[in-house]
Amino acid sequence: MRDGGVACFGVWRVVCVALGLTAAGSAWGQDWAKAKLEQSPRHREYVTVKHDGRAIQTLVVYPEISRKAPVVVLIHEIYGLSDWMKLEADELAAAGYIVLAPDLVSGLGPNGGGSDALYASPGGQDAVIKAVVGLDASHVNADLDAVADYGKRLPAASGKLAVGGFCWGGGKSFEYATHRHDLGAAFVFYGTPPPAGEMAQITAPVYGFYAGNDARVTSTVPEATAEMKEAGKAYEPVTYDGAGHGFMRAGQAPDASPANQKAWREGFARMLEELKAMK
Repeated sequence: MRDGGVACFGVWRVVCVALGLTAAGSAWGQDWAKAKLEQSPRHREYVTVKHDGRAIQTLVVYPEISRKAPVVVLIHEIYGLSDWMKLEADELAAAGYIVLAPDLVSGLGPNGGGSDALYASPGGQDAVIKAVVGLDASHVNADLDAVADYGKRLPAASGKLAVGGFCWGGGKSFEYATHRHDLGAAFVFYGTPPPAGEMAQITAPVYGFYAGNDARVTSTVPEATAEMKEAGKAYEPVTYDGAGHGFMRAGQAPDASPANQKAWREGFARMLEELKAMK
């Protein structure tokens, strides 16, 4: 199914079980990620971005540099704003970018909480997954717009803007590129493409990162390549042989396979290279 907003629940949950993505230790509350994050010298803060009656809790991480920096909005996996997502934001900030990582299920948890509250609820990780999958696409774009606008208004921001996402967030990143026209780049990590009819609205180059052992998603790449070419849009997909779905997270874990480690290193380096060249 080609739907950037559908993943890992109901029928799709069976797929995720097969891929080993539902273990709480691997997808949420990663001690190894939290430990690395606690060692970071960078300034991190949580801000509440408000719009249209919504309040989006957003992690903002600043680089330690003397010049103004581009803004990157990172869209989380189906597991919400996990420790690994926070670490990914911090590591990207270390390379010289202001990174905003919104919790897109803000307000949907117990007592008006978000990902953390949902995970701590009786439903646990399933509650997070269900909340993410249930998000309306137009509402997600509106939330991302508010977060992106907030980031661009920061005194330390240079005015340049990019978006990146992982799995569910990867599909949303591709979809957001059809909606937001001041993007300098969109980074799609193992996410599915939007409908061909929407690709004509894309103005930014789209960079894809896919796993060789992830046919569910990677099988969509040839058709997306042809459709983006037909629409006259820049789309550069790369597939990492031997890697599995979620390799950017799995490749950093203590038990990472060599293929996932390699894909994570090369994928992160490629993202930094393209960000540096972003207009």
